[in-house]
Amino acid sequence: QVQLVESGGGLVQAGGSLRLSCAASGSIFNINRMGWYRQAPGKQRELVATITGGGTTNYADSVKGRFTISRDNAKNTVYLQMNSLKVDDTGVYYCKVVSQLMDYWGKGTLVTVSS
Repeated sequence: QVQLVESGGGLVQAGGSLRLSCAASGSIFNINRMGWYRQAPGKQRELVATITGGGTTNYADSVKGRFTISRDNAKNTVYLQMNSLKVDDTGVYYCKVVSQLMDYWGKGTLVTVSS
């Protein structure tokens, strides 16, 4: 059974930093992309950042220059370093793993940025 376990969320003041982690365990065949999505209250889930196995990254315009995604392929773990956080970054952050056979989602970790 595949599990994605996210950690690192919490409450932070605007301008602060947080680092999210997502560790994938279980039998996942040939992981391709790993990424982070978020859902703010009353809004649809949106892409934050993705990274391929080769290290190619993609970011939402709203987080470029502030967030950095990285991964440890040996540990099947993806990270999201979030700096210069804004109130608009508040939401539940979800980890997603895209494998050759199917996609997997984590349960989410809450990030709250206060003004």
